[in-house]
Amino acid sequence: MRQLLNEIIVDNFAGGGGASTGIELAIGRSVDIAINHDPAAIAMHTANHPDTEHHCDSVWTVNPKVAVRGRPVALCWLSPDCKHFSKAKGGKPKDKNIRGLAWVGVRWIKMVRPRVVMLENVEEFKTWGPLLDDGTPDPDRKGETFQEYIGAYKRRGYNVEYQELRACDYGAPTIRKRFFMIARSDGRPIVWPEPTHGDPDSLAVKAGRQKPWRTAGEIIDWSIPCKSIFNRQKPLAEKTMRRIALGTWKWVIDTDKPYIVPVEFKCEDDHSDLVSAFLIQYHSYEGAEVRGQPLDRPLMTLDTSNRYGLVTAHLIKMMGTNIGQPADHPLQTITAGGMHYGVVQCFLITYYGSSIGQSLDQPLGTIPTHDRFGLVMVHGTPYQIVDIRMRMLEPHELFAAQGFPKEYIIDRDDKGRPYPKKEQVARCGNSVSPVIPAALVKANLPELCGKQRPYKTQHQLEMALI
Repeated sequence: MRQLLNEIIVDNFAGGGGASTGIELAIGRSVDIAINHDPAAIAMHTANHPDTEHHCDSVWTVNPKVAVRGRPVALCWLSPDCKHFSKAKGGKPKDKNIRGLAWVGVRWIKMVRPRVVMLENVEEFKTWGPLLDDGTPDPDRKGETFQEYIGAYKRRGYNVEYQELRACDYGAPTIRKRFFMIARSDGRPIVWPEPTHGDPDSLAVKAGRQKPWRTAGEIIDWSIPCKSIFNRQKPLAEKTMRRIALGTWKWVIDTDKPYIVPVEFKCEDDHSDLVSAFLIQYHSYEGAEVRGQPLDRPLMTLDTSNRYGLVTAHLIKMMGTNIGQPADHPLQTITAGGMHYGVVQCFLITYYGSSIGQSLDQPLGTIPTHDRFGLVMVHGTPYQIVDIRMRMLEPHELFAAQGFPKEYIIDRDDKGRPYPKKEQVARCGNSVSPVIPAALVKANLPELCGKQRPYKTQHQLEMALI
């Protein structure tokens, strides 16, 4: 019991604090040690985890024995840089030094032997192998280094298992899927937590065994205005207009169930009855065909640059009757691009005339003064689009999609200095969705969960045990 009370938790590659936040949600206190080479990441982590001992240094520079000061380690968490494994990097050359950062975990098990090690990375981590002279992975030796890595743990008495888990299955409104490895040396079984959320159409959800996935619509701040895509001082790029047009066609016009924004959030300047909305992607990784998504599903994966745009369509009835309704479907996942996402709003009016206007499978033109375009059916009532508006998603929306608590500090550092929006988005895209670390720790280290440690700092605990 004395050893359990004295055990510590270490978060390597701590970043903005996603893993640390999830662990804290599970055990009721902050992690003891956080390590990251980036001062900006450490600043955000310190603002949210002031009781943690922070090391702003390379993970290779920090000596595990010196850092733990003789204390036993219950959990060593690892989230090494993933971009030189990710398919999002395409066929560009990889950096073998960055790809090799995960080996620091073997250093920790050699020097201080944590009871449990958990590692998070992209799915392609399993393909880790040698590089050719041009810096690209050797196709004939794919996964070779990964097997050596797993073997290094097993040779030192650790049981090792790994799976791919999705954040939406554990309560975050994003479909972000990641590779997770668990290694433990204490002889206890490795436990993979059962999903708590699922597809609304699944038997598990209908039977009440799981909750429905949370949606992208939940995290949108509908009080933030969108700007019309037309007659802008700086016109939108042709590719952006084309994506908006294709998204408007797919998610507003050519769908039986357009996503309708809750009526209490309708814009004040256009007397709309209904507002339909969806998300577009500004960019995607090489070879991807994703152009957007409806808002009634979890958001797609976020990366370090905001790629999502919110597009909204406002609807009014010519006779002045308000037929707005709350959204009854979960929003889709926020994609992995940080500031590359925008919301598009389609503004519609009830259609009583004969002119439908232009087709929306081409970039949209300017809106005539009197004419209208884009026929939309909502519960059997015809509407037309009178304006389309778009804005990028804000950092607080992206962090909410990733599953961070609402009170998480993202806009300033530990000294109260403003934190640039670009840095906020980068920290979000690099972060671990907190819901999965929370579930993994609860399942594998239940003895540390359920009670908050009565001592604010490790020093106070040590003094009490003397």
